[in-house]
Formats: sequence, structure tokens, C-alpha cells
Amino acid sequence: MKVAFTKMQGLGNDFMVIDAREQPLALDAGLIQKLADRRVGVGFDQLLVIDRPKDGVNAARFRIYNADGGEVEQCGNGARCVSRFLVENGRVKGPAFTLETVGGELRADVKDVDNVRVDMGVPILEPARIPFTARERALTYELEVDGRNYEIGAVSMGNPHAILDVPDVDIAPLAELGPKIERHPRFPRRTNVGFAQWLDRTHMRLRVFERGTGETLACGTGACAAVTWGRLAGWLDETVDVVLRGGHLMISWQGEGQPVWMSGPANRVYDGTINL
Repeated sequence: MKVAFTKMQGLGNDFMVIDAREQPLALDAGLIQKLADRRVGVGFDQLLVIDRPKDGVNAARFRIYNADGGEVEQCGNGARCVSRFLVENGRVKGPAFTLETVGGELRADVKDVDNVRVDMGVPILEPARIPFTARERALTYELEVDGRNYEIGAVSMGNPHAILDVPDVDIAPLAELGPKIERHPRFPRRTNVGFAQWLDRTHMRLRVFERGTGETLACGTGACAAVTWGRLAGWLDETVDVVLRGGHLMISWQGEGQPVWMSGPANRVYDGTINL
């Protein structure tokens, strides 16, 4: 069966986007892994599958699969790319609309297709809902890895994140610590791992080891989670320029109980078809 797809990317975080409303798909982990392979497949960090909304009210529903074939709850760069895809393909009315994901609803604002703005929802801070094993909510938690304790923040943006404060992201032990924290038993659904360097109250740098993928050039939910933690710690102002290896995201958060807004690029790379 021939399936149409669009290759998209946001700050180098790249996606295969399939509109399954017109072409139903039967997916499994093995097929997704094959498609994700950059030598024999299309190659991507995540596969985004657009479907009809369950409630009939939202513009669309999209599901997110990592390169290892596992489904995840949320993806900020993916949300921006899906939003641009829907606008450019004439699938939505007007620049503002809502999307369904496993991690909850998202509001999108695509007045400018080159700088898509998305409401990523209210951060989840209660350990049981992240999920993260802890007696009670705290700003920082001690996490033991290989006999050494690390202080982390734990935040969910619909998907779990651990955040570490590091003096320099360029020399942060991401390759060593990332996989170990991702699969730490205190994160029962595994976690994304962010290494954050605070530059001043409106600027920070970030690298993210993504659950099921490894390090990517950018992670939208990781940027939102890191700014949330930095704001709670009193280190950051309301709007922060987050510098990732793939470029910049602007993250705004007014404080507890309020949603996090993310603005950044979403680019269409090419359209194609593939035999499945």
C-alpha cells in the first residue's frame, strides 16, 4: 500500500507526518523502527500520525511514536509541525484551533506559519501524576545513580521530564547519565532528561536526552519543563529564550495553574510516498 507522508522539522527535531484520516494505517513497533532508520527508511526522531478527533470538536487528533516504536504522550516541536501541516493543507478554519493528544488538548495559534505558537498546557508537578516516585512534592529531589546522588527537578508537560542544573551543557554527561535516568525505577514510564544551563533571567541553554530516541537537536516539552522548574526556583522571568542545539524557542509561563506557551519554527522539508 502506498502511503503519502510529509517530512517536517522544528529546530532539527525531525518528523514523518502521516495524515491517517484519508488513509488508515496498521502500525506496529517493528514497522515504525524500520521507517525511522535513516539508512533504509525515511528517518526521523518521531512519527506523527494525524487522525480524526474523538470528540468531533477539536481540529484533529495526533499520536506520537518515538523512533524505537513506543508511543508517547506529548511533543512540543511535533505539535508545531502538525499545526503548520493542518493550516497549509487547508484542514482547519482560521489560525487558532485545538488538537487532541494522548497527553491532553493543545491550543495552537498559526498566524505566522514560520513561528508557530502553541499552548502546551498547565505543568504537572505532583509526583504521582508525572509519574515519579516520591513521598511528596518538592522543588528538587535526590536521585541515586550508580551510587551517586543527583539533584533533579521533576515536571510533566503531558510527558515526564527530569531536569538537572549543569554549569555547561557542552560538557554535561548526557551520554552517560541520560540513558540511566531515562530508565530509572523512580520513573515508572521512563522519562526525558534535560541538562539545563542558566545564563541570566531571560536566557538559558538546554540539551535533552529524549525517552526512546536519545539526544535530539531540540525538545519543545523539555524546554517548557526546564523553564517551569527554573521559574519555580526563582531563577527565571516570565518569558525565556531557550537555546537548544537546533536553535531557539521562546517559552512563557506566568506561574502555577497557568499554561506554558511555546513559540518557534516549524518547517516542511518535503512530501513523498512510501510503500508499507
